[in-house]
Amino acid sequence: MNFDHFQKLVDNFFVVNEAGELAPGKYEEIPTERMPALVLAYIGDAYFTLYVRSRLLAYEQNKVRVLHTFDAKIVSAVMQSKAIKALESELSSEETDIVRRGRNAKSTVPKSASIAEYRWATGFEALVGFLYLQKRQERLSEIVDKAFAVISREMANVSPK
Repeated sequence: MNFDHFQKLVDNFFVVNEAGELAPGKYEEIPTERMPALVLAYIGDAYFTLYVRSRLLAYEQNKVRVLHTFDAKIVSAVMQSKAIKALESELSSEETDIVRRGRNAKSTVPKSASIAEYRWATGFEALVGFLYLQKRQERLSEIVDKAFAVISREMANVSPK
């Protein structure tokens, strides 16, 4: 991020209150239909990571390094791409469109996944972000629960390295 973008964010985020002090600005809802797919994926990634970490606490509460290693594998682009492909036939046309927008978004692909896997994972994260921001909690829970189950089955079938 260049300095101008950062400064604009700071200028828009903070305001001077009645006491002359710098304070966070007013929160405004932004229509999700206008949000770029990568912004939806940014939110979806955060939500799914928190969801996975919360689920893992049922199995381990003391070893943070173990939890992090395991959650990183679950939320990886490789695993997310497997999950969304398995769920694709259950998506509505609106959800399929969000996934497509995420897959078509231009971004830098890490070395840990193929381009296709990363694009599918971005589609998954965009869908999760969209459902979260739309406050469609029931559908969001259904999607992430099913994705977690798909990923869990996939990880159980892969021998550890």
